[in-house]
Amino acid sequence: MSNLPLIGWREWLTLPELGVDQVKAKIDTGARSSALHVLNLDFFERDGQSWATFQVFENYATRQSTDAVEMILTDQRHIKNSGGQIEYRPIVRTAVTLGRQSWDIELSLTTRESMRFPMLLGRQAVRGRFWVDPGRSFLHGSIPSLRQSSSAR
Repeated sequence: MSNLPLIGWREWLTLPELGVDQVKAKIDTGARSSALHVLNLDFFERDGQSWATFQVFENYATRQSTDAVEMILTDQRHIKNSGGQIEYRPIVRTAVTLGRQSWDIELSLTTRESMRFPMLLGRQAVRGRFWVDPGRSFLHGSIPSLRQSSSAR
């Protein structure tokens, strides 16, 4: 375990399957699952499977959204939000990149517009992959195009 890379309490992530090159995420070991702020979330059936269609911000600083993304729902779960309320959220499985590591995570789709971070990376996603230093941030670099925008938030 001591060979695991160190990350801070917030880091820049990439979600390549969703077309997101840079998203500021809070590394939240108090949250079991990961969550992402999405726009225009809707559901449909295709070939007997449940799907979601939604948009995400390609660049969270400029609020430029992606084209609609369609993904198969892997689950729907009751999840307690930061206010202690239970929400029924759709879950998708997607790739995430942090530093030099890429792996698949489960991601709940929700509205996080009132939160400082559009994404939470929960303990299931970081367990066995990283050590988290809660006193440090952006140990795997900052995104140059967002340096000024992110400090204004």
